[in-house]
Amino acid sequence: MYEYVPPDKQDPMHLEWMKEALSMAEEAMEAHEVPVGCVFVREGKVIARARNRTNQLRNATRHAELEAIDEIFDSPSLTPTPIPPYPLSQTDLYVTVEPCIMCASALRQLGLRATYFGAANERFGGCGSVLDVNERPSSVHPPYHASFGYLRDECIMILRRFYMTENKNAPIPKTKARRILKTLIPNPTEAKQSPSVHPVIENQSLPPE
Repeated sequence: MYEYVPPDKQDPMHLEWMKEALSMAEEAMEAHEVPVGCVFVREGKVIARARNRTNQLRNATRHAELEAIDEIFDSPSLTPTPIPPYPLSQTDLYVTVEPCIMCASALRQLGLRATYFGAANERFGGCGSVLDVNERPSSVHPPYHASFGYLRDECIMILRRFYMTENKNAPIPKTKARRILKTLIPNPTEAKQSPSVHPVIENQSLPPE
């Protein structure tokens, strides 16, 4: 499961790390990837940063989290030999969107200490939105804490912008041509949080053709 942390309760340090993750999401946006970015932090320092590269690599598994994990494992200074049972036990993840089920499972198997994210993910979220992989008692691996709300509006809006502009060279369906960017973001305490991420656009009210 995850915990929502309202803005007035958020640690400024977490916000600074989330800004780093959001910067990677912006980089993904510029590369025409779904704009999700992350950083892994250990002992007060960023040890790896990454973004989605699924389109670039033509590999649906190359999410930001797994890209960064590969970077950590490729560095002898970050991952000593022999590899400990839980190499991320002293490491925190900051990511713009709740890790999917695949990534949430990988993070637990590696012993992640905690994750902080901006927006929940109702379709694929593995930290409470769909499955609580991070804390499910059936796992033999240690659980990790998950909390969200850090730069939430910014993390949601970059996704909305992406889904407004993707596939510019493709024919525009009539339904998509009528879409406008939604700027209202409901408070998680007033409505289920995650739908504000994926229904990123709405149809304009146009007269019948």
